[in-house]
Amino acid sequence: MKHLHLLFVATVVGIFLWRVYLAEKMPEKLAEKWMKILPHALATGLLLTGIVLVFQGNWADNYGWIVMKVLFMLVFIGSGIMTLKSQGQRRWIAFGVALFSVVYILKLAVTKQIL
Repeated sequence: MKHLHLLFVATVVGIFLWRVYLAEKMPEKLAEKWMKILPHALATGLLLTGIVLVFQGNWADNYGWIVMKVLFMLVFIGSGIMTLKSQGQRRWIAFGVALFSVVYILKLAVTKQIL
């Protein structure tokens, strides 16, 4: 299950980077139906495998880092939306916030420590 979760993580981040590239270079491609559905399907897989891992690893007792991962996932989603819908400097600031969120989530996953 861990490997499937990591595959979803890599795919979600990869698709996000691809969508940012498309938003900058070929925004009309983002309007295609599969480009709207795929990120949601991947995010659902990511969330479901994450929930399974919480229970498999008996991490429900030490849940502070899990709550932070969920909060920063919401930050990633919000800043990702801003990245794709904004232009210019605002896009790149939101992109930086999204990347910081991913890095912090990865740090939490490895260390299981909030700070």
